[in-house]
Amino acid sequence: MTKLVLSTGNVMSSGPSIIRKSGGGNRSNLELVNSLRDNFSEAKRDYAVAAQMTNGAINGHGNGNGISTINGNAKTEGSRSGSSTPPTSVEIWTERDGKTLFIPRINWQAAGLRDEPSQYEITVKLFLLPGTSAAEREQHIREALVLVSKELGTQTIDLLVASFPGISFEGTCEWEADKKNAQQGNLDEELATWKVFEGLHNQGIAKRLGVAEFGSEKLSAFVKRASIPPVVDQINLHDCCNVPPPLKQLAEAHSIELNVHRDCTDILPPGTLRELLGSGLRGANVLADAESGGVGLHGNIVPQWVARYMAFVRDRGVIENKGYFAGAELIEG
Repeated sequence: MTKLVLSTGNVMSSGPSIIRKSGGGNRSNLELVNSLRDNFSEAKRDYAVAAQMTNGAINGHGNGNGISTINGNAKTEGSRSGSSTPPTSVEIWTERDGKTLFIPRINWQAAGLRDEPSQYEITVKLFLLPGTSAAEREQHIREALVLVSKELGTQTIDLLVASFPGISFEGTCEWEADKKNAQQGNLDEELATWKVFEGLHNQGIAKRLGVAEFGSEKLSAFVKRASIPPVVDQINLHDCCNVPPPLKQLAEAHSIELNVHRDCTDILPPGTLRELLGSGLRGANVLADAESGGVGLHGNIVPQWVARYMAFVRDRGVIENKGYFAGAELIEG
């Protein structure tokens, strides 16, 4: 059994975005997939070039031509392009640490924010994916937050949002969406998982907690039983002015901020992940399949979680660092 950790790096790598923190771009699933594919392509290209030079000039050190070393391997400082790359051995651009395979390698020495953490508002949204048990979620949550902490160089999160599997708040009619939402998910499992988030809050790791896709009935039942109620509820509306009155009244009564977003609830389905890592036209050639002639990792792949992190510069109103980590399990056999 192999643990896979996928990463996009900073999708704002060309510079801080002027997009306000409440602004919307691509839906999260498209941004995640495109950013992962971009980061794989960049890593393959850079490590392929560096590998050709390792035996000569650089020998594990910088040479002044934009080459830096990562974990003893050279890496060029290229820009994201998403362009096609020459075939590159998986061992060159990925890294195995025990039973965990990082796709691609991560340069932790280059991680961290430009200024002191106090200058930022850090938001993390954890998508807990279907196909995994509620009992595993605590491990998944802690795995994700360790990676985010290393990436941003901070131990504290200003807002930590939980997105539970099987819950959505979408539709052309907001009243109908609210009605359907009441029948979705599993409240007992969600509350059991919420205790992990409450523990993070009590430890001072997460200052504020939020949920996603909770309609009026679900949110009402959740608030009644949670020791620490959420202060934010993210809902997916076509028109932010059409919040169902029961939900709006409930949020006002409990001082819960309603945020409209465009995130996809099923952010990383198994088929999409296999396509990303497979040997197809735009695949990373990590997993074995018919097209690769059986070369690569074999087994069933199960996406477990996705973490989106964002560092918002308070004084300047820009996003300096935004990216994704994704965790999956490869069950060999």
